[in-house]
Amino acid sequence: MRDYDEVTAFLGEWGPFQRLIFFLLSASIIPNGFNGMSAVFLTGTPEHRCRVPDTANLSSAWRNHSVPLRLQNGHEVPHSCRRYRLEAISNFSALGLEPGRDVDLEQLEQESCLDGWEFSQDVYLSTIVTEWNLVCEDDWKAPLTTSLFFGGVLVGSFISGQLSDRDWRKLLLALTVPGVLCAALWWFIPESPRWLISQGRFKEAEVIIHRAAKINGIVAPSTLFEPSELQDLSSQKQQSHSILDLLRSRNIRMVTIMSIILWMTISVGYFGLSLDTPNLHGDVYVNCFLSAVVEVPAYILAWLLLQHLPRRYSMATALFLGGSVLLFVQLVPPDLYYLATVLVMVGKFGVTAAFSMVYVYTAELYPTVVRNMGVGVSSTASRLGSILAPYFIYLGAYDRFLPYILMGSLTILTAILTLFLPESFGTPLPDTIDQMLRVKGIKYRQTPNHTRELKDGEENPTVLKSTAF
Repeated sequence: MRDYDEVTAFLGEWGPFQRLIFFLLSASIIPNGFNGMSAVFLTGTPEHRCRVPDTANLSSAWRNHSVPLRLQNGHEVPHSCRRYRLEAISNFSALGLEPGRDVDLEQLEQESCLDGWEFSQDVYLSTIVTEWNLVCEDDWKAPLTTSLFFGGVLVGSFISGQLSDRDWRKLLLALTVPGVLCAALWWFIPESPRWLISQGRFKEAEVIIHRAAKINGIVAPSTLFEPSELQDLSSQKQQSHSILDLLRSRNIRMVTIMSIILWMTISVGYFGLSLDTPNLHGDVYVNCFLSAVVEVPAYILAWLLLQHLPRRYSMATALFLGGSVLLFVQLVPPDLYYLATVLVMVGKFGVTAAFSMVYVYTAELYPTVVRNMGVGVSSTASRLGSILAPYFIYLGAYDRFLPYILMGSLTILTAILTLFLPESFGTPLPDTIDQMLRVKGIKYRQTPNHTRELKDGEENPTVLKSTAF
């Protein structure tokens, strides 16, 4: 049986058919970005302070001093979650006593925001935080909403609530509707011929290959598979594969475990830095714009690296860059806040480049028979990372630099782990588990019942490098 790439070599590597499939698949991902990053604005937390009811019998002086001050970044600002006990300051106001002159404010008893909060509308008119008062004792619920969203992504569920003509719901509706339009792509994007052949569905594969040849303006051979080849393959029992095959041998088990760690850590860094943009100094919309713009050169760099350099070193370099600059953020003096923002954007650049490369790298590591399952399990790990990411940012409430320290450290450790993965650059795509490249630094015993696994960089003469599909 000739190799799939040998059979389809006449199609070329990058014809109109391949470009069409590429751009259709790319278009289907665009709405994901709308929804994935919408949490930056939907869960935005404006500046707030305890509400003092208009009915409270307070003089203007006591009303202006009803909320205690606290230190924030070296400056005194009104406390977000405490106020002076309203009954006490009402009595002082009735007696004509002045705050600070007749009454020592530091000695006054405080209470929680029993009458709710007043939220600044300088940046946001309304968010889910302002609508449901997700602040102070309930501030943990804001990152929980983001985690639940990514949990929905994990299980592929779509939950719709009652729509309204109000504040933040319109935004969510506008971001979600375009994704429905992508359902039409089902009729335009074909199944992978390589996978169909691995499943013994040759007639379906031939139809797609002939269609690709027609779109590319190429005359396909009248017979793609010789009768002897089809008869030989038909006589062979097609082996079924399950997710357990990702753990079957020692080598594929190590690849799976390392891929899960790699995807999860990159996802924590990527979504953590994306969701952290409101906490950076400056305008939140400008910061979010910069966070998105920095991804463009990251994708271009990733494309160039994938074209010309080894996968492991490209991934490790991008992760080292992203992780190291995040660790340097804590060393930036407070007055150089723009430098801190630049370092965060460079960190986002490195993590984004690694995130875009890991899709290709993982697909190349797994053989055709379990490639979809391998990438799917890795992507599931990525969703778990995105669920954890909001709480990495939540730790910033206790220490502003703690999220960067954790994300930077994990990213660097993952960069080191990447160096132990097999190198797939310039090597054939494996079709079977036995043809997989080996993880570095692990000794393997050959078994009589299985064909030996390929050493790193060693080619199987019956497998050619993947081109079209």
